[in-house]
Amino acid sequence: MVTAQVSQAPAISPLAIKERTGSISIAEIIAIMKGEITGLHIKHGFSVEVADEIAANFTRNPGLKEREDGVPGQYIGASHYRKHAATYFAEAQNARPFVDALFGNLVDPVRGLFDALRRELHNQGVELRLASSKHGQANICRAICWSGTGTYALEPHDDVAQVLCAGKEYDLAAVANNTVVALNFYPSMPEEGGNLRIWSHKPTATDRKSQGVETTGYPYSTAYLDAIPSHDFQLQAGDIALIDGGFIHGVTRQSGYGKHRLLLNCFFGFAQPDLVLWWT
Repeated sequence: MVTAQVSQAPAISPLAIKERTGSISIAEIIAIMKGEITGLHIKHGFSVEVADEIAANFTRNPGLKEREDGVPGQYIGASHYRKHAATYFAEAQNARPFVDALFGNLVDPVRGLFDALRRELHNQGVELRLASSKHGQANICRAICWSGTGTYALEPHDDVAQVLCAGKEYDLAAVANNTVVALNFYPSMPEEGGNLRIWSHKPTATDRKSQGVETTGYPYSTAYLDAIPSHDFQLQAGDIALIDGGFIHGVTRQSGYGKHRLLLNCFFGFAQPDLVLWWT
């Protein structure tokens, strides 16, 4: 007798969300790294004046490029997504002066956060450093405007698949065995849309295979996510968001007028119990 194969519904994983106003807490960041918090939204986490200046520096930056990897958007910096280590680190080196130019003479809020995190981790016997290889070193962040024109400005995806498949020349692949934290600073936001949406689903290798996204984690179909609860972070310029990048997340469609949705983004997590890596 032949038994019919029953399609497995995606497993629901509860979201532990924290949203508040004020300065960011290093203890909260470490709680995300340890998987105790799924998403953290700090409203007014950095100065709107600094945000405006970064946004202006992005627009006039000579390093501004269109992405050519199948994910629509404009960016400054480098992404390890679908790249060999040699290519990624060469791009990071070439982009470094353009990334630095985003901040000009400003107090860099990204570097400030990592300096504080580094001090706290050092007190706990843990080293924090930028990902590196014989080819070079990662940048502190990248700046991105997602420009998808469908239901999502950035289609639903997870950040773990691309880390798992980064290759032996990277030192960051081991982070995929722990929590891959995505960190976003928002210098500019549109009047409508552009929400960060996170679904209550942390896909497995089997889930990724069923969606044909084993090596990229991008994109998951809307049909696959239909029955899964989600949470939207309603963002404004000056906000900071951190999420467990293993959960599927995306960016909702944004209004086509007024200000663009601009974020400064990077990833980090435990590669070893005594080592945290940080990259773009």
